[in-house]
Amino acid sequence: MTKEVKRLSNDYNASQIQVLEGLEAVRKRPGMYIGSTGPRGLHHLVYEIVDNSIDEALMGFCDNIEVFIHSDNSITVVDNGRGIPVEKHPQYNIPAVEVVLTMLHAGGKFGGEGYKVSGGLHGVGASVVNALSEWLEVKIFRDSKIYQQRYERGKAITELKVTGKSTSNGTTISFKPDLLIFEEIEFELDILTHRLRELSFLNKGLRINIKDERNNEEMTFIHSGGIIDFVKYMNKNRDALYPNPIYIANEKDGTHIELAMQYNDGFAENIHSYANNINTTEGGSHEAGLKASLTRIINDYARKHNIIKENNSNLLGEDIREGLTAIISVKMRDPQFEGQTKTKLGNSEIRGITEGIVNEGLSTFLEENPSIARKIVDKAINASRAREAAKKARELTRRKSALESTTLPGKLADCSVKDPAMSELYLVEGDSAGGSAKQGRDRRFQAILPLRGKILNVEKARLDRILANEEIRSLITAIGTGVGEDYNIEKARYHKIIIMTDADVDGSHIRTLLLTFFYRYMKPMLEKRYIYIAQPPLFKIKKGREETYVYSEKELERTTNTMERGNYSLQRYKGLGEMNPEQLWETTMNPEKRTILQVSLEDAIIADEIFTILMGDKVEPRREFITAHAKEVRNLDI
Repeated sequence: MTKEVKRLSNDYNASQIQVLEGLEAVRKRPGMYIGSTGPRGLHHLVYEIVDNSIDEALMGFCDNIEVFIHSDNSITVVDNGRGIPVEKHPQYNIPAVEVVLTMLHAGGKFGGEGYKVSGGLHGVGASVVNALSEWLEVKIFRDSKIYQQRYERGKAITELKVTGKSTSNGTTISFKPDLLIFEEIEFELDILTHRLRELSFLNKGLRINIKDERNNEEMTFIHSGGIIDFVKYMNKNRDALYPNPIYIANEKDGTHIELAMQYNDGFAENIHSYANNINTTEGGSHEAGLKASLTRIINDYARKHNIIKENNSNLLGEDIREGLTAIISVKMRDPQFEGQTKTKLGNSEIRGITEGIVNEGLSTFLEENPSIARKIVDKAINASRAREAAKKARELTRRKSALESTTLPGKLADCSVKDPAMSELYLVEGDSAGGSAKQGRDRRFQAILPLRGKILNVEKARLDRILANEEIRSLITAIGTGVGEDYNIEKARYHKIIIMTDADVDGSHIRTLLLTFFYRYMKPMLEKRYIYIAQPPLFKIKKGREETYVYSEKELERTTNTMERGNYSLQRYKGLGEMNPEQLWETTMNPEKRTILQVSLEDAIIADEIFTILMGDKVEPRREFITAHAKEVRNLDI
């Protein structure tokens, strides 16, 4: 393939410097402001407007927020806060609300007393939503009056007018996303309700209601227990070691720290941290302070009460955090987030404040609740023993000098390319399909690892038992990253790991088992989007010598509707093993023709909940989940 090279002019002058005025920059490069123009960015518009209402709640001026999804996929957000200021801005000589909605980095969050605590520190929220909307209307209830103004694609098309009298305060913003910007504007109720529920947990006593007028579904969230209720919600499908979460809250130097934590009998660590309601998915100083405090206080307690003997070593942090579900929420002035995505809290002083508050609160709790303290310490000691056993088992998974040697005899068919960015590993269900895949692949960059049967359900096992499973050991060794304390994503031998299973119930189960393993023990692989799911065809239609492969029931219906009845034969593929090597390459492995789904980790809490329901011990939540989502199932083999 050749590249066309265009010769550039050396004439580079002032006339070539383009200035994007107002909100034109947002419309030109929307991804810079909302991440993408797909579903993620679309739903982000709602969050930006809701976050402004939440900021009013943080200041104590708002206790009710209403969200409406209208039948045309426009959105309305109503709050009972103070109402956006309407008087003329001294610098720009236009109403303050117009400044907020048409200028980037304009708002009450950059100093002064407008907002002492705020999530939307970049000040781009409302104006970005306005820029990316076909239209936006604002109503302000303030000073006993109702003010109203309309915008189209970021520009005011009416003056701010008084349209009536009001006995209350608040802001109502309605907008419709612009189809010139977004790929589609269909809002998903589940996505929005997850974030609104989260915000209601983080803001104790705040009532948030959402109504979907497309199907008349309505939900109200209000949690008087705040993050205590949040932890109970996250642990609802697990067996907790004690009934009520430990709760610690205190304030120092204008920073308020809240912690709720509860251990369960599982093995996964689930710590979720927030700063001014923003989910800091990469952690930061508050999370580091919490972890350091937990390690110190649990070890101190265990030694003081002679549970850990003098000649024994301390418990490690990972031992102490096994089975822990915790929410830590920090509310503070001037948080410093690392990167535009605001996923890691950088304020160094917050670590010390968090450690101090947690040290004091947790030490007191453990001394006052010795039975709970003993359960926590015993669980950590058991985790420590399992870790030592896993350390020995891990030696078996370490890659020897050559992976193709006796480490994986007859299993892994590796590729010749050694650059991980160019290499693909297919995890194939069954020896038959594995044999076809090995013959049909492109040996230069495609490696094949056949899996015999179903791997161990890691949701119900500790790492030592997991590493005793031959299939999982083969998988870890082939990928090359190690696992547990040895894990290093930089050692990944493939940047595409493609799960290829049959399109039936067993295949779905194997796929879920593998995804659960990656989520629990190789989460960075999901975060870097290295994991994919192959989409083999469901049917082959043969008409004369012409063969057509069909990948879904809907596609089959569309295709056969255009054919004469009885003039074609139809074959349904029950499994990958029914395809010969050439067919498997042509339909499922050829990069120029295949369809593979990239697995993303958009929200760790949703993912954790789903894996716990599907792979955990409790039957009833799994039955409820399957019943609720049965209509979404595409391929079900009964």
